[in-house]
Amino acid sequence: MNLSELKKELNPEQFRAVSTTDGALLIIAGAGSGKTRVITFRIAHMLDTGIPQSAILALTFTNKAAREMEERVKALTQKKLQNLTVSTFHAFGVRILRQDIDKLGWRTNFSIYDDTDRNQLIKESGRELGFTADALDVYSIGNLFSNIKTGRKTWESANDQYRQLYESYQEGLKLYNAVDFDDLIGLPIRLFKEHPDVLARYRDRYKYIMVDEFQDTSLQQYEFMHLLADKNVAVVGDDDQSIYSWRGANYENIVMFERDFPHVQEIRLEQNYRSTETILAAANGVISHNTNRKDKSLWSGNGSGKPIEIYMPENEADEADFISETIQSICMEERRNYDDFGILIRANTLSRALEESFLEHNIPYTMSGGTSFFQRKEIKDVISYLRVCANHDDDINLIRIINTPRRGIGRTTIEQLNSIAASRHCSLWDAIESVIRYCNGYVKTGDEELDAEAESEAEDNRDWFKLDSSPQEEGSPESAVFRLGAKTVADLQAFHDLIVSQRSQLLSGGKGLAKKVRAMIDEVNYWDFLLAENPKSEKAARFKFLNIESLLNSIEMWENNPDNFDAGLYAYLNRVTLLSRDDMEDDSLKGKVNLMTIHASKGLEFPVVFIAGCEEGIIPHARSLEDGEGGIEEERRLFYVAITRARDKLFLSSCRHRRRMQSVIECTPSPFLDEIPPQLVEYHEPQGEVSNEDALKFLENMKKKFIM
Repeated sequence: MNLSELKKELNPEQFRAVSTTDGALLIIAGAGSGKTRVITFRIAHMLDTGIPQSAILALTFTNKAAREMEERVKALTQKKLQNLTVSTFHAFGVRILRQDIDKLGWRTNFSIYDDTDRNQLIKESGRELGFTADALDVYSIGNLFSNIKTGRKTWESANDQYRQLYESYQEGLKLYNAVDFDDLIGLPIRLFKEHPDVLARYRDRYKYIMVDEFQDTSLQQYEFMHLLADKNVAVVGDDDQSIYSWRGANYENIVMFERDFPHVQEIRLEQNYRSTETILAAANGVISHNTNRKDKSLWSGNGSGKPIEIYMPENEADEADFISETIQSICMEERRNYDDFGILIRANTLSRALEESFLEHNIPYTMSGGTSFFQRKEIKDVISYLRVCANHDDDINLIRIINTPRRGIGRTTIEQLNSIAASRHCSLWDAIESVIRYCNGYVKTGDEELDAEAESEAEDNRDWFKLDSSPQEEGSPESAVFRLGAKTVADLQAFHDLIVSQRSQLLSGGKGLAKKVRAMIDEVNYWDFLLAENPKSEKAARFKFLNIESLLNSIEMWENNPDNFDAGLYAYLNRVTLLSRDDMEDDSLKGKVNLMTIHASKGLEFPVVFIAGCEEGIIPHARSLEDGEGGIEEERRLFYVAITRARDKLFLSSCRHRRRMQSVIECTPSPFLDEIPPQLVEYHEPQGEVSNEDALKFLENMKKKFIM
């Protein structure tokens, strides 16, 4: 696409952002200003000017955004673009570590621990150090460790009692050849600093770097980008939409970027293609009260639109019924679909009354933030088997499956295996192999026995293993020796053989991963396990097994995707880890009202939006008052994001009373409501009785809707 064609497709500011490819560029992209369009056209333009696709790196935050960006560039250029890198920060970190993590002491087939795995390792490390159960709040400790790793916190007197636990946790990760999510950025930074030749290789390749949603980057992600970037770097963001400080986002990175790249050019995209003038004027009126921001004013060519309606219901039940009845009314009057509506709440705790009302009014809805598909127990069990087959040293997942389904390996045996692993500084898998070597004289690997060296090792271990062929008196010298019953040894042998066999199958060449996983599920007899776990409900067992079927179907679709050039087990496990709840596509969202938190709504838009709970203490959240003016400004940015999700119509509701715990409290409207220019607002009056003429009109519209 030449420059004259670009000028026809883009407004002047967009054109300048697309055509400026050399040097540092800061693009301030207001809500609905065509940010993704600018990024994709910019990549296409660079390719048209002869820049190799392998020299371009585009970084964003979700897999969904990365996929959309890549697909739009391919559609624009009509090319396959197999060497173009469009990736999330974390996925790009994985790519770097797969190549060079061995330089830091890990093996290249490392596992990536999610929060569940991380918490399990914290528990294990805490027990080894003698922490009591009361002192092991793994959620808080996990957050502390994440903050330490990402530089958001430092060790001080208030948290120093966990420093040794942190070091033990870090040692455990390395022992199990695993990394956690924060390591996917932190370790590449360390790699670049300790091995300049690795950094030089990446800087030599990626001459043109772009970062999407720049206001959401953390200090660590900024450092990662800054190390990689030479001079041709473009960042796209909006400081008014920075709402993730609680997970490390730092909107002041924009200021740092201007300091670190002194010849930066700034372009502001202020024309909004989404919302009416009324909605944008309301958003501008609110956000203008923030002082620490780049001054901008969104404008629209979409007409003034309808006034913003504010409703003051008596309580949360009335609020929910108002929203339900208004949705039904708009559906009939304007022939809208349910998925045209977005209901935004500050916190999930506000959803109960809304969900009950939707059920009562027969309104289909979807609530974001439910249990992730990959966090369901039956799915985690299957994935854990795959992780252990891929990486024997992954103790967290090995513990999850060693007795699932039950195979006679109880807690006492696992505790003794943990003791062996701790004393020998090895993984649980190595401990199991050592037990089998001693008790059986060899470890079965196919039909072959181990060599004399392995048998010698078994002989050397006789001082700390003892086969429990006869009971010992409690307190006798032998009672302190590791003791195994013959059946337990046989059970460990069977588990070992199962994993070795399945690993061989899963890592064999060629496609067919889904079939291999299905065979593994059959081999472990997981269906009978589900029946045993749900003795009173075969329906519940069947539902869980259908989830496994969905997993197998998704594996098959993934490996048969023609754009997937690595359909192996390691690639699949990396994909599973990097998938987030926000990225998972769900066809069931079609035809349903969208109920979600404001945070979850970022990047989305709906023709009609309701913002419920516009009350002081909810938005702004009471907790923000503790953070001073900075907390209030972030809450105002959050409200700004909520307003700008609406395209045509916006409703705000603020209850007079609301139930909190066991009491009913009197509510005060959010101060943000007073920041909306009053001429833009109408206070909603409950609708009176519908006339016969209007009722017949509604009925006729409904008939037309169903006929269509």
